[in-house]
Amino acid sequence: MHVTWRLQRLLHQFRHALATPSRNARTAVVLGRLLGIAFVVCFATGLYSHALQDPAPWMTFPTRPSWLYQASQGVHITAGLVCLPLLFAKLYAVFPQLFQTPPVRSVAHLVERASIALFVGASLVQITIGLLNTYQFYGLFPFSFRHVHFALSFVVVGSLAIHIAVKLPIIARYWRRRDAYDADGRLRETESPSDPDHPFGAPDELQRRTGSRPESGVTGRLFAWIDRAPAPEPPDERAIVSRRGFFAAVGVAAGVLVAFTAGQSFRALDGINLLAPRKNGVGPQSLPVNRTAKAADVEESAMDPDWTLTVANRGTVRSFAYAELAALPHHDAWLPIACVEGWSQYAAWRGPRLRDLLDAVGAPEDARVRITSLQQHGSYGVTEMTPEFARDELTLVALQLDGEPLDLDHGYPARIIAPARPGVLQTKWLAKLEVI
Repeated sequence: MHVTWRLQRLLHQFRHALATPSRNARTAVVLGRLLGIAFVVCFATGLYSHALQDPAPWMTFPTRPSWLYQASQGVHITAGLVCLPLLFAKLYAVFPQLFQTPPVRSVAHLVERASIALFVGASLVQITIGLLNTYQFYGLFPFSFRHVHFALSFVVVGSLAIHIAVKLPIIARYWRRRDAYDADGRLRETESPSDPDHPFGAPDELQRRTGSRPESGVTGRLFAWIDRAPAPEPPDERAIVSRRGFFAAVGVAAGVLVAFTAGQSFRALDGINLLAPRKNGVGPQSLPVNRTAKAADVEESAMDPDWTLTVANRGTVRSFAYAELAALPHHDAWLPIACVEGWSQYAAWRGPRLRDLLDAVGAPEDARVRITSLQQHGSYGVTEMTPEFARDELTLVALQLDGEPLDLDHGYPARIIAPARPGVLQTKWLAKLEVI
């Protein structure tokens, strides 16, 4: 009997804990608005990154400013991190509404709840694998991260659009309007305590905050059983987090994530880059690397004294030894390596222009170029470059980094460096350039 009483009391306290000023329609709409913006930003920047890596034949891309991809992908990763506290905050705000009785009341209600389940599930998977990808935990994925991440983005945005369409009347009502509770959780005098249109409304204060209470069925009997327990002592009002305090906590969580990770993308925050997997100035030649020469299995082939770079345009083929490349006119470019994982860092690169090598084999101005690396395994051993990048004056076959020959991990003997391109397309350990 004592155990039963304690269980009843515990459940009663749990019900009471659900009653909080932060669980109301206005909070849900505000959080939904912020979450929607973050997801749209992630979706747009993700599409741009995907298009750069898999361009359609008709696509062209801007090459200026040279930091365009650095900013785009940095915003993508940062917005994705912000989605995490916003999503959990939104689930917290609407938590009681997720367990309604009956579970489904109509076809429209079924669509609403199905869209919520799909959106929440897909969002959690999308954010989680994205976060793991930034730390390069690829071994945890029994699938292609890039293709699954791309496909899931459409699932997330599609289910979000359905959810918005179903909830549009409530969103419109509470987009600007302050609801029945002020920032400290007190019921406004102008509001009816039994407002039937309030989406979190109910006949008493607890129900107004936690959702309609069922009066029949299994759930109704469970509530009646819980209510037979002695009511717990009312909590100290100072211990109840106000809506203002709730939003402050969410803002602090999001701010900490941004401040302690965005330094890998934006140098101004590098001093407090405590949580990100990459940091400026750390790595060979003071530049981070993702894939080492050992991991790419190119240590022998890259150091082969007989290495040559083959440049081909149909029947015209030329091979350049390292000494021949070094004898060509060199140019300097101050460009960032900006990786899909979100980190980036500027460096001084030097080498012959790619367009000069293409001109040596008579390549047309509008030629696309297939770039082949010495690495035999991996998704980016062979990449393609569209004409606007191939002909850009800042696109180099780099032989030097910060005034020194390339470190083996940075692509020795030669690598591609181009403005406004993902780091995975700045191919290292060059073997062949082919006009297509």
